[in-house]
Amino acid sequence: MSGYSLRTSMPQMLMALALLAGGCTTPSQYVHNGFKVGPNYRLPTAEVAEHWIDANDVRIHDETVDISHWWAVFRDPTLNCLIEKSYHQNLTLRAAGFRILAARASLGIARGEYFPQSQRISGSYIASRANASNFDRLNVNLNMAWEVDFWGRFRRAITAADDQLDASVADYDDILVILLGDVASNYITIRTDQERIRLLSENVEVQRSIFEIGKRRLGAGSIGDLDVDQSEANLRQTMAQIPNVEIDLRQASDRLCVLLGIPPQDLTPCLGVHKIPYTPTNVVTGIPADLLRRRPDVRRAERNAAAQFEQIGIAEAQFYPAFSILGTVGFQTPSPGVTAPNRAFTGSIGPSFNWDVLNYGRILNNVRLQDARSQDLITQFKATVLQANADVENGLITFLKSQEVAADLAEAVRANKAARDLSFTLYEKGQKGFDFNRYAVIQQSLIQQQDSQTQARGQIAQGLITVYRSLGGGWEIRRSPDGDVSALPLIDLSSPRPIAPAGAIKPEEVPTPQPDPPPAAEAAALRLKISTARR
Repeated sequence: MSGYSLRTSMPQMLMALALLAGGCTTPSQYVHNGFKVGPNYRLPTAEVAEHWIDANDVRIHDETVDISHWWAVFRDPTLNCLIEKSYHQNLTLRAAGFRILAARASLGIARGEYFPQSQRISGSYIASRANASNFDRLNVNLNMAWEVDFWGRFRRAITAADDQLDASVADYDDILVILLGDVASNYITIRTDQERIRLLSENVEVQRSIFEIGKRRLGAGSIGDLDVDQSEANLRQTMAQIPNVEIDLRQASDRLCVLLGIPPQDLTPCLGVHKIPYTPTNVVTGIPADLLRRRPDVRRAERNAAAQFEQIGIAEAQFYPAFSILGTVGFQTPSPGVTAPNRAFTGSIGPSFNWDVLNYGRILNNVRLQDARSQDLITQFKATVLQANADVENGLITFLKSQEVAADLAEAVRANKAARDLSFTLYEKGQKGFDFNRYAVIQQSLIQQQDSQTQARGQIAQGLITVYRSLGGGWEIRRSPDGDVSALPLIDLSSPRPIAPAGAIKPEEVPTPQPDPPPAAEAAALRLKISTARR
């Protein structure tokens, strides 16, 4: 009886000795942490502003509303279709989806490690001959080993893998937010450049008319070469601005093609040429604290820190002995046909332990290493929150101040147009004391102001896009199993041939890449898996 008591108490004695002589966790902490060594993770605090800097501006509303389809504020069916196409075709987003599936598989592997880690069946068959006699023997053995998770090493590994899965989903959401913002931003750039080219082309025609008038008056002897040369110089200067804008337009179109998952090509036939979309003057932002919940990159940084924090306990578990249960079941028989007594079954089961000693500080320094990495990621999480706050503020100031710039430039353009028309009339009539140089200066100023006003209008839209992207809006569309990311009934995305307003793009007109692995059915299945990964 005493021997039985001694045998059953041996594991408990070793556990107590390990806790007292081993790592950094006390027996009370071990119990409090759910029978796991190492510290338990707690959500770190991060500094956020109480309100936006321009919170008193009447154009900013701090209500908490759904901004999952924020691009709808532009009331542009073409943009809606581009958003849908990019969501289904973008390769960077698809790659992030496969990383979610990889993280889910890693979680499955970690869960499998919690159960008996080794189950192996081995067998052999030996045939021999000696002294004109044949001898056959068949051996089959099943060996099992289960390291019991006394210190929480396997449980912490499962938690870490689960946190990594959450981080991979947040990474997918972050890429989706960036994708939607980039599609809208490049679309606005295209429309802004198209408007700039239109205005520059109109001014080129006006200046060409002035140049032709000057040549006729020069032929009639009414003016000298100076006026003609200056009018030609102004004409060429305006013409030279158009290719620079066309370069910017082509680059924006190429970037949009990549976002759509297609080779760069001329999108003008399907996008058409239109003005800058309607942009509202107000924006709903919620409060800065909402960024902790809404921004995917903030969630990703926090989940990465949580996953790394579990590595501290995993490293500390190396201080303690590993307890295992070993078992073997065997079957041995001579050649077929022998009598039953010649067959043999064998089996054994029992505990064992392994304890790394004299590790020369390797385990302790590994604990310190994992702790330092954890503090690094926690600090990065706090920095991500600060940067998120700054991103929204940058978008807001751009959105608000660009409205003032556009309004002032609109008045400047109005006044300059009146001055240009009057000066042209005076010059055409040959008003005494009025020279061509004054008209040329007014005309060049008007061209510059029109171009600046157009850019300011585009900047208003870009500022609004930056605000919504910085708020983390748009990732919620992955929760829609049917992939419908439309927001307004401006275009019927479910119809085979949707009816759209005049000049609006149709979904079938947006280029679609040639089929390649994974096929459409597999890609759709991937999106469905991602949408249900963390509901």
